Amino acid sequence: MKTLHFYLLRQVIASLVLTVAVFTFVLLLGNVLKEVLVLLVSGRASFWMVAQSIGLLIPFVWVFALPMGMLTATLLTFGRFSADQELTAARASGISLVSLVVPILLLSVLLSGLSAWVTMDLGPRSRVAYKEILFEAALRAGTEQMPAGRFIKDFKNHIFYIKENKEGQLRDVMMFVMDDGNERTVTVLAPRGVLTPDLANQSIRLELSDAQIVSIGADGEGNTGAMGTWIMSLPIRRPQRDEINISDMTFRQLRQELADVRTRMRETPFTEGEAGSARSRMESEVTAPLRIQMHRQVSFSFACIGFTLIGIPLGIRVHRRETNVGVAVGLVLVLVYYSFIILGQSFETRPQYFPHLILWLPNFLFQLVGGVLLWRANRGV
Repeated sequence: MKTLHFYLLRQVIASLVLTVAVFTFVLLLGNVLKEVLVLLVSGRASFWMVAQSIGLLIPFVWVFALPMGMLTATLLTFGRFSADQELTAARASGISLVSLVVPILLLSVLLSGLSAWVTMDLGPRSRVAYKEILFEAALRAGTEQMPAGRFIKDFKNHIFYIKENKEGQLRDVMMFVMDDGNERTVTVLAPRGVLTPDLANQSIRLELSDAQIVSIGADGEGNTGAMGTWIMSLPIRRPQRDEINISDMTFRQLRQELADVRTRMRETPFTEGEAGSARSRMESEVTAPLRIQMHRQVSFSFACIGFTLIGIPLGIRVHRRETNVGVAVGLVLVLVYYSFIILGQSFETRPQYFPHLILWLPNFLFQLVGGVLLWRANRGV
């Protein structure tokens, strides 16, 4: 019996490592091509910074890759185990299917614990750190914030046009200072300028030489004058701690945010007639996104168990050695699972439908169906 246990466990772990690596690569590909490689090709990031970014993205995509890898691994392993008649031989020896899969179920529980840590803590923190690296890259390459040959409208109340920008050395700069009504009030012309990233103040320092200024008065007439040197700081706004998206918060941060929101709601004044129902309704609406995110993180942690329970009997029923069949069945099941997650999140503005409970439905469904199928497969039905 131990020999069979070690054999199946070794097969599942080998397939798990391979499938998790494949899914990690596929999920990484979109982010790497969209954000990281663009920085590298444009010269705004070093290879070390790119390596750091990819390393920080891996825990984030493991949130999805671990359950998908466990499902595909069980489908492939038990599909081959059944197709090679090894299951028939084990049954002929008096060994039940349930006794065979106990180590695999224990592995799924351990993997769920790992998934919980990744989903509720490591993944969100890695995502925030990854965004910090992108911000630092943008700040260090501040000169790239102002490319030549086009109008730049990235800074409030200022529009720039630069004819030439060579590593921060500017030539023929035109700057328009706008009022809140988006009307031009001041135009600054300079033949030369220098851009310098200011990491300490999280800004870009712009110094224009031999600047000429043209101001437009209330009567519409323009006045010109020589300014000599024009120096200004263009801030690049760094996201603050309280501005982190709830999708990038750890479970502990979400719980703290939920407590803070409830405290603020209790301090909100209401009339006596409205105090009970209005406060309860408003609190439910405001806290719904936080509760949904918290339940999503916890429910994701149990996905490995549900996927394993349903993957073992389905792998036996598919009864094929081909890898593509197992992968196709796995993708269909993953689509079904995550459709419930999407459905629950789509109702975050309608707390009356209890969207946070919808997130648990795929776990209950997969574990129930998987348990029934495993019981039937154990009986040879």
